[in-house]
Amino acid sequence: MQTAYDYLQQHAALILSDIKRLVQAQSPSLNKTAVDSCGEVLQSIMAERLDAQAQVYPQETLGNHLLFSVGNGPQVTSILGHFDTVWECGELEMVEKDGKLFGPGVLDMKGGLVQAIWAVRALVQTGGLAQHRIQFICPSDEELGSPSSRKWIERSAAGSVRVLVAEPAVARTNEAKIARKGSGRFEVKITGRSAHAGNNPEDGISAVQEMAHQILALHSLNAPQAGTTVNVGLATGGGKINVVADHAVLGVDLRVTNMAEAARVEAAIKGCQPHLAGAQVVVSGGMSRPPMEQTPQNLALFIQAQQSARRLGIELKGKAVGGGSDGNFTSAMGIPTLDGLGATGSGIHARDEHIIIADIPLRAALLAEIIRGDEGTGV
Repeated sequence: MQTAYDYLQQHAALILSDIKRLVQAQSPSLNKTAVDSCGEVLQSIMAERLDAQAQVYPQETLGNHLLFSVGNGPQVTSILGHFDTVWECGELEMVEKDGKLFGPGVLDMKGGLVQAIWAVRALVQTGGLAQHRIQFICPSDEELGSPSSRKWIERSAAGSVRVLVAEPAVARTNEAKIARKGSGRFEVKITGRSAHAGNNPEDGISAVQEMAHQILALHSLNAPQAGTTVNVGLATGGGKINVVADHAVLGVDLRVTNMAEAARVEAAIKGCQPHLAGAQVVVSGGMSRPPMEQTPQNLALFIQAQQSARRLGIELKGKAVGGGSDGNFTSAMGIPTLDGLGATGSGIHARDEHIIIADIPLRAALLAEIIRGDEGTGV
């Protein structure tokens, strides 16, 4: 009997061709026209490979979100895969060299999304999908923090027995991502009072001086031992060198490993008080992604994935990572979630972003075996 891995090895060239098609449909998150065009390419691949038609969820300013369903089994497995990228159109070229495919979004995460499509196709072709229904949840704004898709993702994933995230594996080690930090973004607006810097500086209230106090206070919230990082990555203020600055703005990034830390630090940031008499400090923003914690249900799914990997001769390991994904949302809902099941390679958000071509069939087979679960028969 032909296995999913056999089938995927036989169709490796077609899988790579589909990845190239999707990568060539460049899709910077803020370019709705380009993202929607990429979505149309994704729809054509889904139709050709899985005979699946999209439910399109239109968005006014960002790209439309897409939902696909395959199979009629009682167990619903959701596969998460975004198709927007951080790269502007024409910023990177797609190049195949030395067994690697370079290009915008090829690793994050168009390669993994196409591998997932072929994993499900392999199950269909080898009779391994009987007990399953697969949902492909494909948002268009993950690289922006999922501002328009979070609630849609949560609604779509509700009722799933598990969520498999086709984000790339950990670079160089090919580990799954078993935990991710949650993230928050905040803006701190500071208002002072302008005055002439030479004639009457005492009449002014320096927003830039207040900004310096706030930066030190914010960075004091860092707790490396708990995995908590607070970073003021943007600081602007004032206008002219001979004027006491009356305005300043800070952009703050927060990363946490658990919800207790999220609550503690978010409250501290929102509770920022002015240090200079008469200065005003207003904080907006908040947590944008909850952490993906190593919950008992997530751990159980990872152990099952390790058993599936062994049937392919793989020893699958897991790692906690700093960046977030849409899997953070489903994990926070209590749905067993496992991340990092996409392509192998390195260079996420870097100009040398690439996938390892030789690994494509095996990584797709891994996802297929995890979906099949205890029904798997190995290779």
